Amino acid sequence: MTGTIKVGRPDVRPDMTAHLKGVHEGNAVGNYEQQPGHLPDGCSTAARSTGINPKDRDPIDPAMPNLSPA
Repeated sequence: MTGTIKVGRPDVRPDMTAHLKGVHEGNAVGNYEQQPGHLPDGCSTAARSTGINPKDRDPIDPAMPNLSPA
């Protein structure tokens, strides 16, 4: 049994560009300072990987290395 599929009007034009000028990527320079869990020296904390009780995922002893869960 063959039939036709009814579709609506397309949301975009096929000739429209996929990239827009002025849209910043998430890894652009300066964005790490704005994200929680990223330290200025390039290290990360548990807050980078999880939003659920990140302080509970930090090391117990301050002398231990801070390894993020992911």
